[in-house]
Amino acid sequence: MVAWLFWSSQSDPKQDLTPQVPKSTLRMSQASNKPNLTPQFCFNETALRDFLRLSRVAIDDSIIQNLNALITPAQAGFDPSSTAERQIQTLRRRPIDPEACQGFKNNALFQSWQTRSDVLSYCAGVAVNPADPDLILREAESAKDRERVVDERLDPYSGRFFPREARTESLASLIRNERGVEGIIRARTWGLVTERCEDTAVGWEEALDRWRASQESSRNGDRR
Repeated sequence: MVAWLFWSSQSDPKQDLTPQVPKSTLRMSQASNKPNLTPQFCFNETALRDFLRLSRVAIDDSIIQNLNALITPAQAGFDPSSTAERQIQTLRRRPIDPEACQGFKNNALFQSWQTRSDVLSYCAGVAVNPADPDLILREAESAKDRERVVDERLDPYSGRFFPREARTESLASLIRNERGVEGIIRARTWGLVTERCEDTAVGWEEALDRWRASQESSRNGDRR
């Protein structure tokens, strides 16, 4: 009887055998999902912090795991000497296929960074002018120029720093801090990416600007 129960549990035809999407893939896809941007979202500092935290966890805090996932285990073939010499090359030291690296950067890493930049820029606009949060976005044509304008507007020593209400000053302080955190996180992440992907010595700012330019060029081409 016990054996029959064991056999039936192992061969249940109703068992779901559908391949499951890896959790890391789901996390990375969710990291680029932009929240509904409203002043209410920005003034809800808990929601804003949670969005930034979850996005960073999915991409930057898990960067080693994400890069390891790009490696095909059998791509180099089996080397019998690896067992005889008891030498195991760690995944972290193995180079990654350049095409896989570029795909990860274009479709996950830069997308996630840009989404966070867009959210922080919008919320900076809310802190400066809650009645017209898109004002900063309209003042700069490119994403790079927009971030420069944001830095200027949020600088408390700048003549263009306008927040006066307690909630706008609190939000402006939060945005300044989070933008500083972003710089530190991105530098760390990019260091690991360039090490594993064996990229040229291009900083993360320049790499992101190049990606932005390619995205803009692609959008312009689609409009024609």
